[in-house]
Amino acid sequence: MAGPASVPPLRAEVIGSLLRPRSLKDAARAVAGDNAAIQYQRLLDREIARVIARQEAIGLKVVSDGEFARSSWFGFFFERLEGFRLARALFTFKDAGGRDFEWSTCLAEKPIRRAGPILLDDYLRASGMARKAIVKATLPAPSAFHFFRLAGSVERAAYPEMSAYFDDLVDIYRAELADLAGAGCRYVQFDEVPAAMLCDEGVCRAVRGQGSEPDDLLDQYILLIERILSERPPMTIGMHLCRGNFRGRWMAAGGYEPVAEKLFNRLSADVFLLEYDSERAGGFEPLRFLPPKKRAVLGLVSSKTAKLEDRSALLRRIDEAAKFVAPERLALSTQCGFASVAGGNVLSEDEQWAKLELVVATAISAWGTP
Repeated sequence: MAGPASVPPLRAEVIGSLLRPRSLKDAARAVAGDNAAIQYQRLLDREIARVIARQEAIGLKVVSDGEFARSSWFGFFFERLEGFRLARALFTFKDAGGRDFEWSTCLAEKPIRRAGPILLDDYLRASGMARKAIVKATLPAPSAFHFFRLAGSVERAAYPEMSAYFDDLVDIYRAELADLAGAGCRYVQFDEVPAAMLCDEGVCRAVRGQGSEPDDLLDQYILLIERILSERPPMTIGMHLCRGNFRGRWMAAGGYEPVAEKLFNRLSADVFLLEYDSERAGGFEPLRFLPPKKRAVLGLVSSKTAKLEDRSALLRRIDEAAKFVAPERLALSTQCGFASVAGGNVLSEDEQWAKLELVVATAISAWGTP
């Protein structure tokens, strides 16, 4: 297995998705026919260039294309593969009022196939626009293709054995990483929701009710990543954990204690980007399991709400985390992206940029550099 590329320690990180401007969302819905598609692509290019330039101007040393060309953090990936259809997910999103919201995920109705690269064009476009920052490529972790429907994630006619489905997923991800590395990508982030959801005892009860064991699932998901990374190109691997992010809603709660030791020690990730913006994520104690050569990015700034955090309070929380991990192995980010789905979270673009400016300013206060 190749070692990671020389991406330097970053103190201020962007997770991935950014709020799409209304003009871009309207143009995406209106695409029908060649002319509309051409106009949409031109607008898409302009808007991605704009947000990359803005991230660089803020002082971020790693940038995202905002995931503007995607329907959602996860949907875009299976939409660009063959063999899937939509089906209702087993789990629901929740809001502060206790209401549940159902959603649809993917089901493999035929053997899945990668007809061509999934992220490559997006990465090439963004990397051509960045002037000084590293472009991070983000993609869903392979667990997302199983956990949200568990045994019902495949049609048995397509995959009589789940192991064959996992084999196909591993091949798809290996090909993606190889293409990205060939294009010069140095930093890839897996967005891992299921592992964080397994910190919630209510979710674990639901999993057992479906005939699965949470510990066994965690082992399986770690093994999937490790199989993918067994042919790892020279690049830095990040693992972002959150409990769901749909217009400010979430699917789970609970600290990282049930999964931290296995995840931090068995996964060949270099960086763990951890949701930590609310009490739903628990305390910093699980960071004691982080091995010496790995880093943790504290997602202390919420992308779910418009309220701007206090810099002094953030610095105090960084100090609290430093009781468990040396401060030179810590960094700061928002807890998730601002638009895991195209509709985006309930805040304005100005409020989004204020949050990212705060991340950079706080990182400079804490470490002297972003």
